Amino acid sequence: MRTQVAIIGAGPSGLLLSQLLHLQGIDNVVIERRSGEYVLGRIRAGVLEQAAVDLLHEAKAGERLAREGLVHEGFDICVGDRRHRIDLKGLTGGKCVTVYGQTEVTKDLMDARAALGGQLVYEAEEVALHELDGEAARVRYRKDGKAQEVICDYVAGCDGFHGVSRSAIPKDLLRSYERVYPFGWLGVLSNTPPVSEELIYVHHERGFALCSMRSMTRSRYYIQCAFDEDLEEWTDDRFWDELRLRLPQDAASALKTGPSIEKSIAPLRSFVAEPMRYRRLFLAGDAAHIVPPTGAKGLNLAASDVYYLSRALRAHYREKRDDLLDAYSETALRRVWKAERFSWWMTTLLHRFPDASPFDRRVQEAELDYVAGSVAARSSLAENYVGLPY
Repeated sequence: MRTQVAIIGAGPSGLLLSQLLHLQGIDNVVIERRSGEYVLGRIRAGVLEQAAVDLLHEAKAGERLAREGLVHEGFDICVGDRRHRIDLKGLTGGKCVTVYGQTEVTKDLMDARAALGGQLVYEAEEVALHELDGEAARVRYRKDGKAQEVICDYVAGCDGFHGVSRSAIPKDLLRSYERVYPFGWLGVLSNTPPVSEELIYVHHERGFALCSMRSMTRSRYYIQCAFDEDLEEWTDDRFWDELRLRLPQDAASALKTGPSIEKSIAPLRSFVAEPMRYRRLFLAGDAAHIVPPTGAKGLNLAASDVYYLSRALRAHYREKRDDLLDAYSETALRRVWKAERFSWWMTTLLHRFPDASPFDRRVQEAELDYVAGSVAARSSLAENYVGLPY
């Protein structure tokens, strides 16, 4: 098979890039090692920056999002029983975020690709990248026991942290930066109404908590836990009891509980790989960077990568310009590192670190008090939360 762009990975970044390129007349194929059902079964974040929402509409995959997405104008930070509202709309001149699950984003993009007859290969085994520094790149894989090859101008590595794309960059050229946090998030999804119309971030002596949602009938809750906790020991009752202990009294009394429909423990890490380009290969999304979920930046960073890369490829094919392709890594990383900084800051602000000294904890308390009392501090938080411009 010959195509212009081979996209590795059928998560939201790969599907979004494929759709945008297709709409610009750029031929592409998506190659995914898992099944479509497996991809849809992954539970991920659900807070979208306005720029990501706009990009989904540009990709003609935003109709259901516009109908069902929940626009949030702010959120609460709780310290003990004190609630401090971060007025996103008021502090940023009208910008908001939209709550809409990543699973729904992925489904909408799958449907959009199917409607346009997109080329998607699922359950591709032994995917490998070859001749990235040649006149044409080659992607080889096995499908139904048969060897297959895609010859292409460029490869977009959208296959996540554990994918093959990043490992195709020579080790002597790749630089990695990482921080692993000494805790995880225990998350529960339940068919219960959310405890609040807006998200609640909680700093508590027992550990961080987050009250989120996927809709007005489906809630997503998290509590900070040890990264090596035994999930089997966390019954639903134990989870709800612990969550109540960390919530302010009014939220705890309003909490509606029910059976979990998904429960998992996610480790927290910050990770960046540089550069995000090697010859004919471009990395996007989790293949290049991971952020702790505290700042709600994971999917949004993937969207900004796709924004930069789709426009660079359009300039190459339609305008015969390569300046945007050449600048892709530097441009994308500039925004990546700002989001990494914000996510690290939010994580440091709200979690209990087991190795924190008394000095560290007093500084954390002072930082929380500063955010609560300073319009400038809240404005900075809000500006980063709604998303810095592309």
